[in-house]
Amino acid sequence: MKAEVSKRSAALTTPLISRTDGGASKSRSGSNSKSEGSDEEKQAVPTSPTHNQSNEFSSPVTDRLKQGLPDSAKLIFGAGGIYAAFLYYGSLQEDVFRYESADGIKFKQAWFLQVLEALANVVIGFAGMQLMGPTKNMPLRMFAISGASQVTAKACTSLALANGLSFPVATLAKSGKMAPVMAGSLLLGGATYSVREYVQVAMIIGGTAVVSMGKKKGGSQSNSALGVAYIIGSLVLDGVTAGFQKRLKAETAKAGVKPKPYDFMFWTNLFMCGTAVVVALALGEFTSGLAYCASNPEILPMIVKFSLCSAVGQSFVFFTIAHFDPLVLTTVTTTRKIFSVLLSIFMKGHSLSVTGWSGIGLAC
Repeated sequence: MKAEVSKRSAALTTPLISRTDGGASKSRSGSNSKSEGSDEEKQAVPTSPTHNQSNEFSSPVTDRLKQGLPDSAKLIFGAGGIYAAFLYYGSLQEDVFRYESADGIKFKQAWFLQVLEALANVVIGFAGMQLMGPTKNMPLRMFAISGASQVTAKACTSLALANGLSFPVATLAKSGKMAPVMAGSLLLGGATYSVREYVQVAMIIGGTAVVSMGKKKGGSQSNSALGVAYIIGSLVLDGVTAGFQKRLKAETAKAGVKPKPYDFMFWTNLFMCGTAVVVALALGEFTSGLAYCASNPEILPMIVKFSLCSAVGQSFVFFTIAHFDPLVLTTVTTTRKIFSVLLSIFMKGHSLSVTGWSGIGLAC
């Protein structure tokens, strides 16, 4: 009888214990599952305001601020800065190479000018990089190649002006760099472009070619064969630079590195400055450039403002490079050159025929 009672008691208590243990087990597993889910959410969405304790402060506005400016606003900001700085830059560049000393000697030290220009960019780039925070593990080899080709292209443009090529013709010729830039990006950077982009490039190049053919002769400058050779060399190097910039962005993406605009500006101009110093010393332009400025102090303010405009403009250039394809930047700088030509025509005594004006309309 006692054994029977004992069995009944065990049968009654066992389900109770099982249910209690099961509930506790379920509670523990649910707690663990919830904890694990929270960790996964934090890893997957580390910055989203909807996955942290301040969920009540989330809104579409704060979400948009987290994401940053839209691409259209970034493009307007970058292009506007490029236009403002480089329109004045182009005017100053023309003034520097049109300057004559009292004894009729013109400034021709293009590599010396590149040293000063790149140095101003290094200083501004370094300051901006410290404020924004430097990026580590940068592919410096690609920066060195890009910087060397870019400063050589700029020096060739200056040498074209120093050797008799008029500013409007040199600027319009440089407007055609969209073709070598596109070719360089295709061959060296592995880029692809749509039919619409090819048509846009063709229209801009065609328009600038029409402007060049429709330009009336004015002023005392002649377009020398050496100046034309330098501008062609500059165009080729523009294509090389664009291709290596494309590869540079690809390498940084592969390494998981996202350079900021001032990272681009500092490292590119550091290698530009180094290249310009070596070439200027080798050609003797460093000492002759300093001597020319010392004997002609009137040119110094133009060179200083020219370098500062370059630094400000390049801040916007590298902002654009950091967010867009090199062809986008080239499109902005190419159309800017058309307005530089207009500024030169109206302010420096150049003139343009009806054909030239129609070319500007096509390019725009």
